[in-house]
Amino acid sequence: MDWIQVVVLSLIQGLTEFLPISSSAHLVLPAQLSSWPDQGLAFDVAVHFGTLLAVLVYFRRDLQLILTALTHAPGLISSVGMLPLMQRTADYEEHLDLLLKLAVATLPVIVVGFTAKDFVEAQLRTLPVIATTTMLFAAALWIADRQRGSRSTVLWADAMWIGLAQTIALIPGTSRSGITITVALFIGLSRVSAARFSFLLSIPAIAGAQLLLTMDLLQDKSTVAIAPICIGALLAFISAYVSIHFFIRLLDRFGMTPYVIYRLLLGAGLFLLIGL
Repeated sequence: MDWIQVVVLSLIQGLTEFLPISSSAHLVLPAQLSSWPDQGLAFDVAVHFGTLLAVLVYFRRDLQLILTALTHAPGLISSVGMLPLMQRTADYEEHLDLLLKLAVATLPVIVVGFTAKDFVEAQLRTLPVIATTTMLFAAALWIADRQRGSRSTVLWADAMWIGLAQTIALIPGTSRSGITITVALFIGLSRVSAARFSFLLSIPAIAGAQLLLTMDLLQDKSTVAIAPICIGALLAFISAYVSIHFFIRLLDRFGMTPYVIYRLLLGAGLFLLIGL
């Protein structure tokens, strides 16, 4: 890998991982438009680690509160009933409730991911599929943004629907954040609440992908250049952190329309690329 490839791929991974514009659609373009060699598993692990670290750092306060609440509720894990949860303070209850809902929303993608992984890799990682999903879910995001609600509280039913929606993101071009935010808006959450839950939900999703990549990397006997790996992780971390920050900061002002327009243009560009 040359340094231009390192910089471009790291920034693409970081900037697009959390925006509702599909990182997989963007990672297709360099491979299609250049003669760059495959970046290798070590680089993939590094940039995924960078994006994971970014979301952990950005939501560090939420995560600290969740961990604190968990340590103050030792009876919750072993209890079948709801009594131990109801005896906690309101703050602990809120964050334990959030943790459990994140867990419920994560389960579907674990099940579907393991069962459909081979099919997705063999049949769906194609330009026509990516171009189609990029445009199709742009329309869904636009409709959802027009019908959004104002709720800030995620209900149990919300968590289940959002979790089921996340499984659709296994199809390249869908966008994990895009589809989860779309469904969250459809079922009545506000923009910021939808984005917050989606980003917190990304932590186990990215961590799981990181684990699978790392397991594959341990079986890879090829040599690894340390400098590009470290620079890639750092650039992915910085760009992902900036992406999350400005996305949430500007969300109420601009809504989803800029991302819808961008996705439509990207999808059209991919269809043109297919035609070429």
